[in-house]
Amino acid sequence: MSFSIESKLGDLLDNETTKAILEKHLPGISTHPQIGMGKGFALSMVAKFSGGLITEDLLQKVAADLAALG
Repeated sequence: MSFSIESKLGDLLDNETTKAILEKHLPGISTHPQIGMGKGFALSMVAKFSGGLITEDLLQKVAADLAALG
């Protein structure tokens, strides 16, 4: 399975490798109090509702690291 910022946040958090990528760029995302609400949505969609916490720049850095996984 390949991962991208279009993958569901829950799927990214359930995989140790992709979770580490998220934590690298978005420290604390896996333990955020409201994370449960976003797990069924693509990371790119969650970013739009993050109140600026997940910027386009951070999203692109995550995307590049996920793409590097192959």
